[in-house]
Amino acid sequence: MEQLKIKIKEQRIKAGITQKNLAERLNVQQSTVSMWETGQAAPATKRLGEIASALGCGIVDLLA
Repeated sequence: MEQLKIKIKEQRIKAGITQKNLAERLNVQQSTVSMWETGQAAPATKRLGEIASALGCGIVDLLA
């Protein structure tokens, strides 16, 4: 989970979008994105494809 939180934040910054923008794309609260990025929560595995798509990267980029 440690790696995933780092990668979500890295890919979001690389994409040039805010937590709020990502949250809107995923139809979640901004606080949810914040919790993913701080490791307080992890996104469901089934959402990784949706997150990757919203960030313009592949699932492997979030897990590598």
